[in-house]
Amino acid sequence: MNASVRLSVSSLRAHQRRFAGTFLAVFLGVAFLAGTLVMGDTLRASFDSMFGSATSGTDAVVRSAGAITTPGESQGVRRPVDADLSETVAQVPGVAAAEPSIEGAGQLLGANGDPIGGQGPPTVAGNWISDPELNPYELAEGRAPERSGEVVVNRGTAELGGLKIGDTTTLRTPDPVEVRIVGLATFGGADGMAQVTFTGMTRADAEKYLTARPGEAASILVRAGPGVGERELVERLTPVLPKGVEAITGQESAQENTDMISSQFLSIFTTFLLVFSGVALLVATFSIHNTFAIVVAQRTRENALLRALGASRRQVTASTLVEAGAVAVTASAAGLAGGIGIAAGLQALFPAIGFPFPEGDLVISGLSMLLPLAVGIVVCLGSALLPAVRAGRTAPLAALRETAVDSSGASRARAVTGAALAALALALTLTGVLVSPSVWLAGGGAVLALVSFVVLGPVASSTAVRFLGGPLDRLRGVTGGLARRNALRSPKRTAATASALMIGVAVVSLFTVFGASLKATMDQTVSRSFAGDVAISTPSLGGGGSGLSPALAEAIGRLPEVDTAVGLGSGVAEVAGQGRALTVTDPVALGRTFDLGQVRGSLDALGTDGIAITENEADQQGLATGDKVRLAFTDGATETFTVRAVYGQSELAGDYVITRAAWAPHRIQDSDRLVAVTFRDGVGADAGKAAVERAAARYGNPDVQTRDEYAQSSAGGIDMMLTLVYALLALAVLIALLGIANTLTLAIHERTRELGLLRAVGQTRPQLRAMVRWESVLVAAFGTAGGLGLGAFLGWVLVTASDGASDSAFAFAVPPLQLAVVALVGLAAGALAGLRPARRAARLDVLRAIATE
Repeated sequence: MNASVRLSVSSLRAHQRRFAGTFLAVFLGVAFLAGTLVMGDTLRASFDSMFGSATSGTDAVVRSAGAITTPGESQGVRRPVDADLSETVAQVPGVAAAEPSIEGAGQLLGANGDPIGGQGPPTVAGNWISDPELNPYELAEGRAPERSGEVVVNRGTAELGGLKIGDTTTLRTPDPVEVRIVGLATFGGADGMAQVTFTGMTRADAEKYLTARPGEAASILVRAGPGVGERELVERLTPVLPKGVEAITGQESAQENTDMISSQFLSIFTTFLLVFSGVALLVATFSIHNTFAIVVAQRTRENALLRALGASRRQVTASTLVEAGAVAVTASAAGLAGGIGIAAGLQALFPAIGFPFPEGDLVISGLSMLLPLAVGIVVCLGSALLPAVRAGRTAPLAALRETAVDSSGASRARAVTGAALAALALALTLTGVLVSPSVWLAGGGAVLALVSFVVLGPVASSTAVRFLGGPLDRLRGVTGGLARRNALRSPKRTAATASALMIGVAVVSLFTVFGASLKATMDQTVSRSFAGDVAISTPSLGGGGSGLSPALAEAIGRLPEVDTAVGLGSGVAEVAGQGRALTVTDPVALGRTFDLGQVRGSLDALGTDGIAITENEADQQGLATGDKVRLAFTDGATETFTVRAVYGQSELAGDYVITRAAWAPHRIQDSDRLVAVTFRDGVGADAGKAAVERAAARYGNPDVQTRDEYAQSSAGGIDMMLTLVYALLALAVLIALLGIANTLTLAIHERTRELGLLRAVGQTRPQLRAMVRWESVLVAAFGTAGGLGLGAFLGWVLVTASDGASDSAFAFAVPPLQLAVVALVGLAAGALAGLRPARRAARLDVLRAIATE
């Protein structure tokens, strides 16, 4: 083994440049993975610290015991508690202070009239709690609100909206309320709780605007007296609380808030980054494998001589693995340092562009360092394993051969195996998305499709390169023909080099197709379901914002230009023991403004005890028109409703519809998420929209959009998602570029004598550079074409599987312009990767090159 180590060390010293691309591929993959893990640990620790600091004075929280959670929500909706319960709690021995906490949605308008926040993180309003230790917000400037209309806002919100103490603005609750800022606050020492906006009001204003009935509060915050622990305090409180009300410790409340952030954002965010880390490492695997395969092929005579001189197979194999291990350890160790730098850069960058990250020192755990280090070493050694085994099998007589012909790429066994895998992948995929919808079958088919592409790559490369390189003979003459023949020399090498780029392009194409399909689905949904002329909404990508005032639809409906205006509000209830979202609206106006499909029964007579449901929910619950169904609301009431209508489509209308009169006894803070407007006959689109805008301006100036504009804005988050995806996938494409450049560099070293002879017989340096560059472009074109095909197929699988897993009808769309841009980027990447190898080839000394063995 010592001899193997000495051989490896001497080889690494003699051929350092051979492994430069491998080093960079491992370094980038490990750095991205380490940066993701460090960033996740840092965010969790920062949120823990922030919540812990902000709630350190709260020893117990009294709240409603039950919560109704609808699908897709991590925290349920709880009914309010009696605010006067704070007086009872304050009399319990061991309680130093108790104050009601009133919370609701409230969105401030900035100095420019635009709403602040609402693009995901909540916009919160509540009463300003007078006890400084119970109040999670700390007054930093100004004073607390004392009179009606006075508010305190967190400093981050004020800066974002260009507001300052003394300014007057509008607060959407959702009814517009004119407020004056009298103070600025911080949360846990920061300017706010991440990107959450907060507005603190007087208790009277909070009860008036944020609750359905005066005297209600979201919870009661309790501070213990000296010598009383949190658990002891909860035990003392429990006996005096009414039925349906519970007490939890302040630590448990803070942990719930942290868990909410983790489940709603951190887990999704870190998983998202880990997926791209995996893609980058997968691309790196192909690049590393290809590098070692070429190096082993170039050393055939050298390894054969070692075998002839007595070296065993194990020693030759071990020598190659030791080289791979040395590169793996050094590159992975450097990647850890790079990962810490990436995490620090993300921590500084994301708050600047509006991502909800709190401030805090980097947290570097042992797992965040050991896992990327282990993954980098395993990926590098695993990628080099087959070439190392192949090196160990080199026969001593190979030392007598000048070259070895690589025919394994186009072998019949590989073709048969690849075709069988492709057929199995297609069968599994079609079964999983069409015959018997199953995410696991569809996912298994997608993975097998990727494997079959890799296996069939060497078989298809010859045909593909001949086809793609056909125009080069006519366009570039001899230079183009030589580039094409060079790419055809080793089908296996060409395929392996292109596979790295193929995976990167495939993932880019997958998300491009899926994003276009989501946009087409949204457009189809609005076109099919929304029969109105304009829509009024508030900007919100993820549950933020305050909604619209229920009075807005009534005001719009009174305009002479308007035929129908219907508001869609939201509620929650338990149906058959499961939380369900309710649409609160005027059913008659809903039927005139939205296409609900076939309606069985009547929407005209829902009243206060009727409900309309979709066909899908009716089938799941075993219900039909005339049947009774019990709804349990957050206020503890359970009422029996009669199914008076069953309708077909639910994309915008929701699955359950009740009237406002039926919802009124159970509402907490009433708001509409959308107001749909239909104009009278003869009213022009511009005139009607202008009239609606004038009326809506009095209700917080919400957006008034045409149907097309509403569909486009509803899909606005998709472009943001795709931009982030492309930025992250740039890493995978960069690693693929390194792989192509490394392969070409090694190939030039392999062809040194041949290149010298070409120069000797008249090839100029520009022609030589062009030949190498076009060879790189051909390899990239092969990888790009395969990636586009694979990505479009996987996009179809994802869209079709999503269609089968949900009630909504997904539309599959292939965006030709975006995919053409992806193809051009792939070709440009190939040209870029060939620049340095081409320059190096052109600089070869002709006589020395001819004399090279």
